Amino acid sequence: MTPGALPGLLEAIPLPALLVRRDERIEAANSEARALLGTGIDGRHFITALRQPTLLDAVEATLRDGSARVTQFLTNDGRQDTSFRVSLRPVTLEQGQCVLVVFEDITHLEQAVQMRRDFVANVSHELRTPLTALLGFIETLRGPARNDPAAQERFLAIMEKEAGRMNRLVADLLSLSRVESDERRRPTTLVDPVALMRSICHGLAPLAEQANVTLELTVPEDAIELPGDEDQLRQVFTNLIENALKYGGSGGRVELTIAPPQEEPRLRARGCRITVRDFGPGVDPVHLPRLTERFYRVDAHRSREKGGTGLGLAIVKHIINRHRGRLRIDSKRGEGVTATVLLPMN
Repeated sequence: MTPGALPGLLEAIPLPALLVRRDERIEAANSEARALLGTGIDGRHFITALRQPTLLDAVEATLRDGSARVTQFLTNDGRQDTSFRVSLRPVTLEQGQCVLVVFEDITHLEQAVQMRRDFVANVSHELRTPLTALLGFIETLRGPARNDPAAQERFLAIMEKEAGRMNRLVADLLSLSRVESDERRRPTTLVDPVALMRSICHGLAPLAEQANVTLELTVPEDAIELPGDEDQLRQVFTNLIENALKYGGSGGRVELTIAPPQEEPRLRARGCRITVRDFGPGVDPVHLPRLTERFYRVDAHRSREKGGTGLGLAIVKHIINRHRGRLRIDSKRGEGVTATVLLPMN
């Protein structure tokens, strides 16, 4: 291969790639490699371009013994740390023995691994707390409270509450798993959102009465039907309304609005806009981008006291994604929370 053909060959590789000669100079690099390592790397000694010891050692070893190798390269793109799997392969050209160095971005894989670690750690923490409480109360009931009926009744009530908390957590974990497994299968059956919201309001009436909150439902005059999974959409709006009652109930009312279908720029299609708005203390806007993360809580203690598992809005997000819809949560301190769900009409 002629030297003039090398740049064209490297440009055909859809990953950052460069070629290091036997004299340890960079023979050629493609545009992706220049974007990653710098525009002036051609002809330079590879140490000045690559810099990281593990990668430098791998290049030197491959130049020396002609064996293929794989190593890592870590950098930062200005927004986040990025990880690359670097493959080194010996290449024989007219210039002599060279090393082809190719960078594959594996940041998303590293992030997925970290997410799994965090998820396992969070689940373990959420289960450990009620389990520790249960074990402590069982030990007390067998010991100091063995002959104390009043203490037994009090401890059993707390044990029932902690067991219920674990049961809700397991149920939400199973629900999240089912939703994630179905996320790529879009629903095809038709759902009447007006009838659905009326049914949910009827079911949540006792909870609203207990919280001294009025549910105000506003619906359009014309009938509406949209593709959806009725059970999952029921889960979405039940969760959103329950959150409004639990955390925004001090406002005295919760407004539920179904708007007539119209063109929605965020959907790039006709959609139905459904909002759940409370008039409680609201949420600091700094928390809004993370509300749908698993186990993220604005006030962890308050959430647990009210029976929250930290998974409700994560389940809501995945269900709405399955329906190709959009979720937006807006809030300011002292102005309540507004959750807006956009669902496509077809």
